[in-house]
Amino acid sequence: MIKWAIIFAIIGLIAGALGFGGIAGGAIGIAKFLFWAGIIIAVVLFLLGMTVAKKVT
Repeated sequence: MIKWAIIFAIIGLIAGALGFGGIAGGAIGIAKFLFWAGIIIAVVLFLLGMTVAKKVT
C-alpha cells in the first residue's frame, strides 16, 4: 500500500510541476490517504503480533 502511495505522490508532483492542478491535488490526496492507511495497518498488525506472540510462548 505504501508503494501505491509513493506512485500517486510522484504522479501528483509531476502533474503539479506541469500545471495540472486538479489532477495533482487528487493524486496527492490519494497518496496521503494510502500512506496513513498503510501506517495504521502496519501498527495494528505489529500490536496483534506482539499480543499473539505473548500468548503462544
